[in-house]
Amino acid sequence: MSRTSDRSWTVRQATLEDLDGVFDVYAEVAAERVHIGGEPPIDRDARLAKWREHFDRPHHVTFVAVADGRIVGSASITWAGASEIGMAILSEWRGKGIGSALLEALIAWAERDGSHKMELYVWPHNDAAIALYEKFGFEREGYLKRHYRRRNGEIWDCIIMGLQLPRPT
Repeated sequence: MSRTSDRSWTVRQATLEDLDGVFDVYAEVAAERVHIGGEPPIDRDARLAKWREHFDRPHHVTFVAVADGRIVGSASITWAGASEIGMAILSEWRGKGIGSALLEALIAWAERDGSHKMELYVWPHNDAAIALYEKFGFEREGYLKRHYRRRNGEIWDCIIMGLQLPRPT
């Protein structure tokens, strides 16, 4: 697996041993309550068991960004007719190119895996994520009004974005 790096971090394919660190990133980003669908409290054991199952399934992969031996971001593909992706990066590591490196790794993997399309769901207020996805060619394909109920009772809209594969060269 190729690695993308600069002086302070590296992106690589995750192993089962990385799942605790992946969970820690997920839980911290979920606690912000603005970037991903997950919200606290999160059942650690149930989430880790679900992720462990993914390692045994075809068409699934997780990449991690590692800095000083600590996982600071992760991105994964789960195949559901198309390659559905999710990503989480610790707040202090955003804006350093990690999202781009994780997305490059996911796209390259999906193309090698024979995926015909990648898809994702993003909150309309997540301008930075939308800009990142559009930079890589993802297009807005749909808008789900009042789609996700949050734990505080609010119901949020969601944008569906997709990327046709293989990408033109």
